[in-house]
Amino acid sequence: MKLLAISGSLRAGSYNTALARAARDLAPDGVEVELYDDLGALPPFDADTDGVDEPVAVADLRRRIAAADMVLFVTPEYNGSVPGVLKNAVDWASRPHREAALAGKTVAVAGATPGQYGAMWAQQDLRRVLGIAGARVIAGEVAVPRAHEAFDAEGRLSSTVIAERLRDHLEALVEHALPTVLAA
Repeated sequence: MKLLAISGSLRAGSYNTALARAARDLAPDGVEVELYDDLGALPPFDADTDGVDEPVAVADLRRRIAAADMVLFVTPEYNGSVPGVLKNAVDWASRPHREAALAGKTVAVAGATPGQYGAMWAQQDLRRVLGIAGARVIAGEVAVPRAHEAFDAEGRLSSTVIAERLRDHLEALVEHALPTVLAA
């Protein structure tokens, strides 16, 4: 099974990207994790260009989501919600209507912040947006509060509690995606 992990941060030292990388080590056996790292290449969503002259970065995002059996979205929290670049990616991946890469795709959310709530508001908003976009969003999330304490200096997840939560979340994601994969 293939899992695409998408971090909603463009920052080089992003805790969210580090959490997405940690998914590679913690994924259940038989799950290949690919990290999508081209979020910054996506142009702002423009319905006038969609379907006419699809930007290369958009085609790549859609292709990679479609090729994955499931997707993990890892979001920071900016001003109490999802960062614009991540919302933009969801907007592109939710089109064209009824044929979108996200339509029926099993997805999960997680998030990390240096604050005390672990991007809970952003995760709540992202779950709603993904559901409206047509994705099958599994229950639960992984909130990483005080992220600067959960990762070591090299950006590796050092919190055993967070590692266990992420492992459990990934197992739930696989469990929910499996019937769709087997039916395909």
